[in-house]
Amino acid sequence: MLLVIDTGNTNTLFAIHDGENWVGEWRIATDAARTADEFAVWFYQLMSMSNLSFKDIEGCVISTVVPQSLFNQRNLVRRHLGVEPLVVGEPNVELGIGIRVDNPSSVGADRLVTVLGAVQSYEGPLIIVDSGTATTFDIVSGDRHFEGGVICPGINLSMRALHEAAAQLPRIEIRRPDRVVGKDTVSAMQSGVFWGYIGLIDGLVRRIREEDGRDFTVIGTGGVASLFDGASETIQHFDPNLTIRGLLEIWKLNRPNG
Repeated sequence: MLLVIDTGNTNTLFAIHDGENWVGEWRIATDAARTADEFAVWFYQLMSMSNLSFKDIEGCVISTVVPQSLFNQRNLVRRHLGVEPLVVGEPNVELGIGIRVDNPSSVGADRLVTVLGAVQSYEGPLIIVDSGTATTFDIVSGDRHFEGGVICPGINLSMRALHEAAAQLPRIEIRRPDRVVGKDTVSAMQSGVFWGYIGLIDGLVRRIREEDGRDFTVIGTGGVASLFDGASETIQHFDPNLTIRGLLEIWKLNRPNG
């Protein structure tokens, strides 16, 4: 079985693939100080609840945008699982896509992995709208090249900033309000956050299309993307599995036995 670890700024995903299907997915809050042993205790308990065991894992791929977490995750895999992980971004790891930007080394591993996952299922050119800590718009050519994109604050980050910067504005849940114009503070905030992000997404996709001229397929992914299903006029597909699909493909491209 293959373990994939995807570390974002907010959450870290552990997922297991048995060669045919994904048989387990678990998330934990990202904490760069969490030790290999702490990871092991948490992960062992969750695997046991799914009738899985450490000895079932034969390979591992790690992608992280939090470099400080890599040391402990690599130790987890080496010491407790007994395998050597592939780490996305290291020189010997083949990605299977091209990069057409001014500084390829500056592109986050998470974005490249998501692009790789997308081109396994969709014909380019593509716009991938990934809603996480940041909301990113990634441009992918028809010949599988990452060509740049747009980075905006994520919806949770914006909501937290609004609460922390304004003394009288409460924390709220993210939900689609019934009306655009709110009749109280909470509904007004919910409308601003939700419909504001729909406007951001649809407006930027339209501007990208006008500037570029290509007929893009638009895919939504990320932790809160499902909230926008049926509300966005420009997102054509919602696919939450782009990242783990990309990590699986990286394993297939780089595994020791080819």
